[in-house]
Amino acid sequence: MGMLRRRRPLHPRSRRGAGSLLFSFLFVAVFFGLAYLAGAGDSEAANATEPLKQESAKEGSFADMIDRALEKEFPESEQNGGETDPGGFNNSVAEKQAVLETVARVTTKKNETKEEKSFQFHDVFNLDNENRAEDIPTLIDRKDNVFIISNPKSKYPVLQLDLRLISDLVVVIVSATCGGIAFACAGQPVITGYLLAGSIIGPGGFRFISEMVQVETVAQFGVIFLLFALGLEFSATKLRVVRAVAIVGGFLQIALFMCLCGVIASLCGGKTSEGIFVGAFLSMSSTAVVLKFLMEKNSINALHGQVTVGTLILQDCAVGLLFALLPVLGGTSGVLQGLISATKSLIVLCTFLAILSILSRTCIPWFLRLMISLSSQTNELYQLASVAFCLLVAWCSDKLGLSLELGSFAAGVMISTTDLSQHTLEQIEPIRNFFAALFLASIGMLIHVHFLWNHVDILLAAVILVIIVKTIVMTLVVKGFGYSNKTSLLVGMSLAQIGEFAFVLLSRASNLHLVEGKLYLLLLGTTALSLVTTPLLFKLIPAVIHLGVLLRWFTPDSNEVGYKGDNIRSDSANKRVTLMIQGAVHDS
Repeated sequence: MGMLRRRRPLHPRSRRGAGSLLFSFLFVAVFFGLAYLAGAGDSEAANATEPLKQESAKEGSFADMIDRALEKEFPESEQNGGETDPGGFNNSVAEKQAVLETVARVTTKKNETKEEKSFQFHDVFNLDNENRAEDIPTLIDRKDNVFIISNPKSKYPVLQLDLRLISDLVVVIVSATCGGIAFACAGQPVITGYLLAGSIIGPGGFRFISEMVQVETVAQFGVIFLLFALGLEFSATKLRVVRAVAIVGGFLQIALFMCLCGVIASLCGGKTSEGIFVGAFLSMSSTAVVLKFLMEKNSINALHGQVTVGTLILQDCAVGLLFALLPVLGGTSGVLQGLISATKSLIVLCTFLAILSILSRTCIPWFLRLMISLSSQTNELYQLASVAFCLLVAWCSDKLGLSLELGSFAAGVMISTTDLSQHTLEQIEPIRNFFAALFLASIGMLIHVHFLWNHVDILLAAVILVIIVKTIVMTLVVKGFGYSNKTSLLVGMSLAQIGEFAFVLLSRASNLHLVEGKLYLLLLGTTALSLVTTPLLFKLIPAVIHLGVLLRWFTPDSNEVGYKGDNIRSDSANKRVTLMIQGAVHDS
C-alpha cells in the first residue's frame, strides 16, 4: 500500500492503476490455485493403486483417440530425435554418483584453404599450430551436441577469430536480403521472405548454418532494438487510454485460454496440467512479427494498434509469471513456492519500473543533452550512447529476472518522455531494421520445411483452429471493454498467431516432462506454420474489414483511425493534421 501511495502524485488516476495492480495479484493467485488443483488431480491419478483401471477408463475416451492419432502422425523416431540408447554408460555413472561426459575432438577440413593463405604470416611470427586463429576445434558429445571452444589455450595474446560464425552471419544476411527482395518484387510482405530464407538455410533446409546457437544469440538483438524503437514511439498518454484493456484484458485472455484448454483436457480424459500449459502456450502472440507489420502499415498510432501493442507488452511481462507456473504444473515444486516466486517477480517489476520512472525525470534528459553537445559534428557518439543505454537497461532487466524485451521497451519509454525521442529514433532505425531482419531469419531457421511438408494436413488444421479461436477470444475480450466491433476484430486478427516466446515455454515444459514428445512436435510445428502464415493473415485483414462492412457487421467509424496508413481519419481536424505531420516526419 505504501507503494501505491507514492505513485498517486505521478498519476492522477491512481485508483485505476491500483485496481490494475490488485487485479494482477488476484490473477496470480487464481492461476496458481488452478495449477494446484490440476497438479493435485494429476498426482492423485499418478499415485493411484489401480493403474489398470485407469488405463481401461482412459480407453475409448476422446483424449485416448487424440493420443493414438498423434502417435500415428509423429512416430517414436521423430519424438526421440535420433538419440542413442544410453546402455551401461549411464548406469555406471549413476552407481558411482558422478557426472561423466564423453566428447570427441573434431578437426574440420573446411579451413584448409584459409590455413594456406595464412601460411606466410604464420612463418613470419613463427607461431605454433595451436595458436592459429583459424584452427578453432569443436567438441561433440554422444548426443551430437556441438561445442565451440571459445577460449583456446595460447602461449601468446593473439586475436581469436571464429570464422564459422562470420560465415554463418554472412549467409543469413545475404539470404534474408535475397528473400526480402524477391517478396518485395512480388508485392508480398518482406517478413515472409525473411522467414522463408531462414527456413531454407537452416537445419530443416540445406544446413548452411553451422553455429545455430551463436547466430540466434546475435539475432536476439533484433527484438531488443525493435522494442526499444517501439518505446521511443510510444506515448504514455496513449498507454493510459488503453491500459485497462491492455492490462486487465491481457491477463483475462491468458486466463481464458488456460481455463478453456484445462477444462477441455479434463473433459476429454487428458491431463489437466497439460491442458493448462497448452492454454498458456496458445495465449502468446508474436511481438516482433506484429510490430513489424504495424510499423509497415503505419498503424502504431491507430486505436487498434495501441491496444495491440499494449497487449503484447503485457504478454511479455507475463512470461516471467508463466515460467514460475511451469514447475507447479510439472509437479516439481509446490504451489506455495510458485506463488512466492510469482509475487517476488511482481514486486521486482514494480520496483524496477519505479526506479526507471525516477531516472527518466532526473538523469536521462541531462544525459541526452550532454551527448548532443558532445556530438555537434557527428551523431556517432549519440548513436553509440543510445545503443549502450538500451542494452544496459535490457541487461539490468534480465539480471533482475525480468525479460530483455521488457527492459529494452522501458528504455525507449524513458527517452520518449524527453524532446529528443524523435532524434533518437532516427539514429536507431537503421540498426533496428538490420537486426530485425536478422532475427526474423533466425526464427525461420527453426522452421523445418521437410517436417512441415510431411505433416502439413494436421498442422494446417491446427493453425486454422488456433487462428479462429484466438481471433474470437481476443475480439470478445476487447469488445467487453466497450470498443467497437471493427477495433475489436482488428486486435483479434492481429494477435491470432503464436509468438516466438512459445518456443521458449515449450522447451522449458519439455525439460520438466510436462508435455509428451508427440504433443511437443504438434505444438512446435503449429507455431512454426503459424509464423509463416501470419503475413498472409495480415494481408487478409482489409478484405475481412470490407466484408464486414458489406455484411453490416459494423460500419466505418469516423472517430477511429483506419487500418491503412494512407487513410488516417479522426474526429478533430487538428488531431488529423497532427497525425499526418508526425507520419510525414517519420517517413522522412
